[in-house]
Amino acid sequence: MATKTKSPGKSGTKLVPIGDRVVLKRQEAEATTAGGIVLPDSARDKPQRGTVVSVGDGYVRNDGTRIPLTVKEGDVVIFSSYGGDEISLGEEDYLLLRESDILAVCQ
Repeated sequence: MATKTKSPGKSGTKLVPIGDRVVLKRQEAEATTAGGIVLPDSARDKPQRGTVVSVGDGYVRNDGTRIPLTVKEGDVVIFSSYGGDEISLGEEDYLLLRESDILAVCQ
């Protein structure tokens, strides 16, 4: 069964991924370089790391059986930079992608 995430906004919209999809909260971009130079918003790279907020029910095989996803809510993952769709709910931004776009789980 999919876990639900509720936006802190006024709309009360729930984001429930379907099937093999995962909802992530992307980590914040670094504001300064290792040398201490402050980067403007336009020069910051979007991080390829995020925290899993909710997961779908899993894959469905040809025979109808369901295989649960490998990642779970709360996992910190590294994902493909070109994978997924950005979604805004209220003032929060999320990334909706397939589990296959996730490259690794950080431990």
